[in-house]
Amino acid sequence: MALAASPPVGPTARAAPAARLARPNDRAQIEALEHRFIAGFDARDVKAIMANYAPGDQLFVFDVVPPRQYVGWSAYKADWEALFRAYPGPVEARLAQLSVTVVGPVAYGHSIQTSALTGPNGAKSTMVMRVSDVYRKLGGRWKIVQEHVSVPVDLATGKADLQSRP
Repeated sequence: MALAASPPVGPTARAAPAARLARPNDRAQIEALEHRFIAGFDARDVKAIMANYAPGDQLFVFDVVPPRQYVGWSAYKADWEALFRAYPGPVEARLAQLSVTVVGPVAYGHSIQTSALTGPNGAKSTMVMRVSDVYRKLGGRWKIVQEHVSVPVDLATGKADLQSRP
């Protein structure tokens, strides 16, 4: 029986620096992806929004709305279509505090996103959300493969804090 060589571990082990693993413009490409997402949201363009996500069953999302999870591109696309049906008026999104870390063909990031939606009666709803994403480079392009969208909850009341402040 032959044993495969193992990478060194312990104090003498050396990890490959992230600079060698990530190309200099990878972070900029991911930041551009996030801005394309916001533009797609503002345009109510589900196709443009979903262009930022991994195809097929590679995508897994914990969204801020039920159900607990969405598995796959088609399931999450249906979520976006339902959102825009429920809020047929103007929408607007803002992206803040975007932080992205790239390690080779995988990256992760987090941001604060504010969504303003207009319901069928003209009433506006605004929500400030925490968004964490995992990205993979697929076919030479960065795609979101996992997303977690959440809002803080006041444990004393059990109510969501839709306007969360730092």
